[in-house]
Amino acid sequence: MGLKSILARPIAYFTHHKLTSDARKAKDIQNKMLLKHIDKARSTAFGKDHHFGKIEDYEDYKKAVPVRDYEQLKKYFDRVSQGEADVLWPGKPRYLAKTSGTTSGAKYIPITSDSLPNHFGSARNAVFNFANQSGQFSFLDGKMIFLSGSPKLTETNGILTGRLSGISNHLIPGWVKRSQLPSYETNTIDEWEVKIDKIIEETIQADMRLISGIPPWVQMYFERILEITGAENILEVFPNFSIFVYGGVNYEPYRQTMEKLIGGKVDSVETYPASEGFIAFQDRPGDTGMMLNINSGIFFEFIPLSELQDENPTRLKLDQVETDVDYALILTSNAGLWAYDLGDTVRFISLDPPRIQVSGRTKNYISAFGEHVIAKEVEEALQLTSEKLNAKTVEFTVAPQVKPPEGGTPYHEWFIEFDEEPESMEDFSAQLDREMIEQNIYYKDLIDGKILRPLVIRSMQHNAFRRFMKARGKLGGQNKVPRLTNDRKIADELSDFMRKTEK
Repeated sequence: MGLKSILARPIAYFTHHKLTSDARKAKDIQNKMLLKHIDKARSTAFGKDHHFGKIEDYEDYKKAVPVRDYEQLKKYFDRVSQGEADVLWPGKPRYLAKTSGTTSGAKYIPITSDSLPNHFGSARNAVFNFANQSGQFSFLDGKMIFLSGSPKLTETNGILTGRLSGISNHLIPGWVKRSQLPSYETNTIDEWEVKIDKIIEETIQADMRLISGIPPWVQMYFERILEITGAENILEVFPNFSIFVYGGVNYEPYRQTMEKLIGGKVDSVETYPASEGFIAFQDRPGDTGMMLNINSGIFFEFIPLSELQDENPTRLKLDQVETDVDYALILTSNAGLWAYDLGDTVRFISLDPPRIQVSGRTKNYISAFGEHVIAKEVEEALQLTSEKLNAKTVEFTVAPQVKPPEGGTPYHEWFIEFDEEPESMEDFSAQLDREMIEQNIYYKDLIDGKILRPLVIRSMQHNAFRRFMKARGKLGGQNKVPRLTNDRKIADELSDFMRKTEK
């Protein structure tokens, strides 16, 4: 046992018990946090505009501050990025996290001195809590890799600016940096395929024990290693690899392929980081769901997804939610976010402690006919179908076909890249449709009423989605293929990547 793993034990023990204690006091912690944030931001431009001085409780807050997304709050974010102080939070932010927007191009999310521990302390807590729960500390004595975007930072009116993963790279403590790969120089390479080969050069002979990243890009890293080495699996190359830390997408559609590449199962820790804040992380090894990060600077609100488009939707605190309901996630934080619609939907699987699953994006769904199909439903339907019919998938996305070019009734069109195709695509399509009917009652009604006909599968070429993402300039890093779209933009672009028989 190495020195790092010995020294980490008491820290991990303290971390776990602090998280457990906080979970028991979640209601009080959240209520006090909201009032504390309001009091601190009373003299900011936002606080004055929304009469923070008159807010005494949560009900006052809901009346004073409406729920808004980035575009609706853009005038405030623009003032922050222009270098103005005391706009959303006292002073100026330490960093601006640059991320993709929906209608306004790039978004610039402030990270303040007060919100820094949320991002970087939470990642540490997730790993230390895992170590305490599992008893595994040896990964601390080897090398770690974080597959991420470039750590290069620029300045926006005097404020350091970059991708969240790039900002994180500058704040990793020295004792971790000594174990971290790849090198800074390699991490700054923009071209993903060049970068991945350089990363492999630096890691292939290293004692890799912890690997972290978004599953599809870690999968690409593993495949390239096996291609270069000729090894049967990753555990032949990295025999001490013992923990996979991931986030960004649901791991289940990738699990079979990843475990085949790895050569068995390794422990994993699911995390839920975003530029706007570190939302949750898996607190019990092997269990589904992530514990909400209730004492790290974020006050959470939840709007039932069914009411999101209403003029006055119901806004709920943590102590008012129920299990098995899809909620839009709303954040108020010490980064200067106020009733901010993150754009994600979550579902509680337990309330004590508060554990969630990410069920989708409020803007990534299909409801061309009122069905409101979400990511969790298509992912589970495909996973169950693949298990029953011995197929393996690489990646997929789904779009509505409202006006079929061949004529006839509309349908949902599934673009699937298979690692192992089913024996009968007809049987696979029929089973997948049955699973969707089980997942979504509105979809069932549309099928029964013959408003929709059963779904149609388009089998994609090998590496179709990677080539599609490369063509879009979004290969690697933190980029993800949307699982659902309510229009035909992605579907139409994918037509060039279908198998010839599908065109």
